[in-house]
Amino acid sequence: MNTATASGGTAIKALRSAALERMGALAVPTTHDEAWRFTSIAALTRASLHAVTKPTPLAFGDIASWAIPEAGQRIVFVDGVHAPQLSTNSPKDSVTVCTLTQALATHATAVMQHLGQHAQDPQQRFTAQNTANLFDAAVVIAPRNTAASAPLHLLFVATQPNVNSYARTLVIAEEGSALTFIEDYVALTDGAYLTNSVTELAIGANAQVHHIRLQRESLQAFHIARCALTQAQDSHYHSISIALGAEISRLDTTAQLRGTGVHCALDGLAHIAGQQVADTHTCITHAEAHGVSRQLQKCVVADTAHAVFNGRVQVHPGAQKTDSAQSSRTLLMGPKAQVNTLPQLEINADDVRCTHGATVGQLDSEEVFYLQSRGLSVDAARSLLTYAFAAEVIARIPIASVRQQLQDAVLQHGSAGL
Repeated sequence: MNTATASGGTAIKALRSAALERMGALAVPTTHDEAWRFTSIAALTRASLHAVTKPTPLAFGDIASWAIPEAGQRIVFVDGVHAPQLSTNSPKDSVTVCTLTQALATHATAVMQHLGQHAQDPQQRFTAQNTANLFDAAVVIAPRNTAASAPLHLLFVATQPNVNSYARTLVIAEEGSALTFIEDYVALTDGAYLTNSVTELAIGANAQVHHIRLQRESLQAFHIARCALTQAQDSHYHSISIALGAEISRLDTTAQLRGTGVHCALDGLAHIAGQQVADTHTCITHAEAHGVSRQLQKCVVADTAHAVFNGRVQVHPGAQKTDSAQSSRTLLMGPKAQVNTLPQLEINADDVRCTHGATVGQLDSEEVFYLQSRGLSVDAARSLLTYAFAAEVIARIPIASVRQQLQDAVLQHGSAGL
């Protein structure tokens, strides 16, 4: 073990220790907490969950249906434990995809500069819990002025019911670099379990990052996630987040735009039915001038499902010429489906252009009738129109096989919720 690796290991132990202390001081959030007032996690607190004692051995055939042919490198974690037999890498690619242990051996300084620094929040109990259990992670490092030759696939597979699984990801895109990665959560069990996920991104000046996040957990699972990113001057970040699974899911995204000329786009789709709950919170902070942010959040809510969207844009003093637009659109598929949407603008500069809007509606009965007149059944017509609503977000994904997977999933998911 080299000196840098040993130093990194010591620093991670200190991170875990501080997080454990912080976790002990924080209560599990309830609906009495403002940030959780629309989402009860009482079912999670009642669940009997334990740590993974032995990961499930899997072969490639077990995960083949989630493979992405366009991906140049893939790293797989099974119940939070790295599965090297399922992972692939390209030694010819300039972008590194590896575990935390491997990253500490080769990039210890960069890793410790960013690990645990972007997702710091003294009030986030689940983030503290994740860090307190930080023993491994997926690490992506794009060196200065390099580009990944193909998309990168980070696959997290749940196989065991009644366990706590901790997923951690660190992406470092150095100045002038470019990469596309897929952060993918899937399940080989129908049971209840918790995925506690934290993703941190450090995006350097003039870097370009495309981030596709897919949440396809068991419909009895709990998925609590945090994504925290920091952008430097003239960088571009575009995320597309798709939530289809989990009984209760929560995604908190915080974007710190700390350089001039930064572009940040957050697109999302929550497609839920039954008694699912999908809660999306975002906060984009414009700290410097000439920043551009765009956000489109779509929700399809059927049966007695409940969607929540809370999108906040902050413009700091001095962040003049900020251009920000946010749109929330929800399709309610029945009288008992629910949505709470709360767009927020906090503007402390006087030369800005900031807008937000929210719409909630149902399927157009005339459009359903028209498709029926063309020979479709009422269920098929409604399913097709539902997909058309969702397709605006899916169509922005730059990977053909992922778009096809999601098209199939949304059409099937939509039919199930009709």
